[in-house]
Amino acid sequence: MDWSKLPDLAAVALLSSAFASVSRRSQINTSGLWLTGWVLIALHFGALMFVHTPGISGVLGAVVGLSSLAGAGVLFMRASVPYRHERSSQWMFAVLLGTNMLYAGVISVGPAAAWALTPAAILLGGLPFLLALLSLSRFNHGLRWFIVVLQASLSIFLLIVQHRPDDGEDLALCAVLFSVYFGCAIHFWYAYRRPTTGAFITICGFFAWALVFVVGPMTQAFLPRVVIENEVWNLPKYVVAVGMILLLLENQIEHNKYLALHDELTGLPNRRLFQDRLMSALERARRTETQTALLVVDLNRFKQVNDSFGHHIGDLLLQRVASIFAGRVRHSDTVARTGGDEFSIILEEPTSRASANYVAHSLLQLLKDPLQLEEHTVSVGASIGIAVFPEDATAMEALCIAADLRMYHDKHGSREGSRQQPFSLSGGAPSHSAAHGTFDPGPQAGLQFRPEENGS
Repeated sequence: MDWSKLPDLAAVALLSSAFASVSRRSQINTSGLWLTGWVLIALHFGALMFVHTPGISGVLGAVVGLSSLAGAGVLFMRASVPYRHERSSQWMFAVLLGTNMLYAGVISVGPAAAWALTPAAILLGGLPFLLALLSLSRFNHGLRWFIVVLQASLSIFLLIVQHRPDDGEDLALCAVLFSVYFGCAIHFWYAYRRPTTGAFITICGFFAWALVFVVGPMTQAFLPRVVIENEVWNLPKYVVAVGMILLLLENQIEHNKYLALHDELTGLPNRRLFQDRLMSALERARRTETQTALLVVDLNRFKQVNDSFGHHIGDLLLQRVASIFAGRVRHSDTVARTGGDEFSIILEEPTSRASANYVAHSLLQLLKDPLQLEEHTVSVGASIGIAVFPEDATAMEALCIAADLRMYHDKHGSREGSRQQPFSLSGGAPSHSAAHGTFDPGPQAGLQFRPEENGS
């Protein structure tokens, strides 16, 4: 056995363990493919320990070791394909994995399998090209054709050099591995074009990994007296592993930042982000001397839905309502979840009390029809309070209180009022002091809704 591979095997095994630990908490849905790739890299080093043993164990060691190295590269490439869920992409992955591992395995067997090199080389370039043509009418992408051209060029090169005496098989194997890891570098560059340390290290590591299979044969051919230790050639593998771990950690940090500012259930801005955006909106309104409207929306009968159908249906209801509200307002406006069943909406310029009333009316109309949530049909209404800056209040806190009080007045007024009374929109504004941001909501101020479905 070649015990010199044991330190590499131990290093990759430790990196794979660290990678597995980080990936369990990662939000990157391709981390499983990355981990499988590193398991194959560890298998590659483990199998190479048996290459120099006589008999079938040596042949199996070479076949498993080199096939695992090629297969790991295809897995890394697959993880960076932006359209990997497309049906033809799944077939392309199977074709690339099968043909590259097949050729690496055939060439590892040695002269006994030399007859299979030509058909294996043709399959390397022919099958991806055929699959791309068959799926052209349904799907087309630049990366797809990059792979097709790369594999076709590889196939032609293999047919030229693979039967050369002395170094033909070595050049052919290096060409296969170069194409695989060069493809990884291009795909990672396409998928992670962002200025982060993890992306930079991973992309550079894959380019260096691919260049190993070019620089190695060139060094052997033109500088035969120069001896380079195997650890130098393996260095890019560790660079890529560290880069991928950094990518996972960077993604986790970004996800934590997102959760700090967004509601995890609905994906809407939470109260903290809502307050930041409201403050910014009011500052812009002051500078431009325009209006900003705040709508506070509280769902009616939400507690009954939770009690009758369970919290799972209640969560689905909140997600559906969040989607409905977000789809109703403009991209420049903000819909936030600021409480259990409370939503707040910021309508920025151009807006007015009349347009805010119109938006509130349309939101109630959207909630008028029953919602189908799995096997349950749920009917909910809403109580809405509107406050307009600077008419109702000039300070952010005062504006929020004004909208809250009007929402509560609407909710309790609906309980006490006649269930047959239609809702009404009144545009009167409460009295307030612009200097101190105080207000007097009054029973007739702002918005009053009396829809039939608002009864609690």
